[in-house]
Amino acid sequence: MNPGGARARLADTAVARGLVINKSGMTFSEPSKLLVRAATLAEAVAVAALLRQAFLVYEPHYTPAAFAATTPTAEQLRQRWHEGPVWVALLAHELAGTIAAVPQTHGLYLRSMAVHPQARGQGLGNALLANVEAYARDHGFRRMHLSTTPFLTNAIWLYERFGFVRTSDDLLELCGTPLFTMEKLLELDEECA
Repeated sequence: MNPGGARARLADTAVARGLVINKSGMTFSEPSKLLVRAATLAEAVAVAALLRQAFLVYEPHYTPAAFAATTPTAEQLRQRWHEGPVWVALLAHELAGTIAAVPQTHGLYLRSMAVHPQARGQGLGNALLANVEAYARDHGFRRMHLSTTPFLTNAIWLYERFGFVRTSDDLLELCGTPLFTMEKLLELDEECA
């Protein structure tokens, strides 16, 4: 693998979007305003609260069980923390976004992406996705994929802008709430192939 090559190519993409990825893999638009970094287990309570706040407006569209699965408790987050990396986005030093990834044999699965309602439209979603893509490339993944619900139209628009496309997979469901899969195929450096 050539992590520097993947990071350099992704950095070019991020800069075109108004973002910068520094050598430690943190992404920011302005150093004092937006920062994406690895989350710590101690932040599980704050991440759980952020997930709930971000999805609260959509709760009527979910079944109760699907909403509970989408907004796990801090204890549930702690139990799955070992499954893969979790990142947080800080805006003016305040937790404002999060995303997690689970390495799988058929790609890197993205889950639990959320941006606080008051922080939307400020580049956090792009910054989080750019960080995950850098991780995916650095670890040799050729595919990133996620599941989303049809009513999360702003999130779908963000994913599409970032290069995700809906797959031809059948419609899925999460506890009675419809889901579909989106993916982004990654071209790796020749040294990574």
